[in-house]
Amino acid sequence: MGMFKKQGDKLESLIGTNSDFKGEVCVSGTLRIDGKFSGNATAGWIVVGEDALVKGDLHATGVVVGGKVEGNIKADDVVELRPTAHLFGDIYSKKLVIAEGGIFMGRSISQGSETRLIDFSGEEVSVK
Repeated sequence: MGMFKKQGDKLESLIGTNSDFKGEVCVSGTLRIDGKFSGNATAGWIVVGEDALVKGDLHATGVVVGGKVEGNIKADDVVELRPTAHLFGDIYSKKLVIAEGGIFMGRSISQGSETRLIDFSGEEVSVK
């Protein structure tokens, strides 16, 4: 289960561990990348596996990164960086989750109309 728990969609396309793919990919469902990928990808959901290397931009409803991405990510909903993630690029999304150990070098641009901050007291504050 692991990285697929949030999508609900079945895996439709896979760039496997021993693959080296260059070009453009456009998928309506879920795309999982476990190998090397150079180019741009658009999908319903994109999952970048722990051993993957992506050089290019990703666009999806949601993106889960466990490996290395050198490029920008645009998500209509959420970007999640797992503990093994290395992202060198900008993120455009409504929600961003970075697990402890995840590395992010770039800018995060929130696309939502409302931002929620949690202060040290644990109270949630809405900011417009």
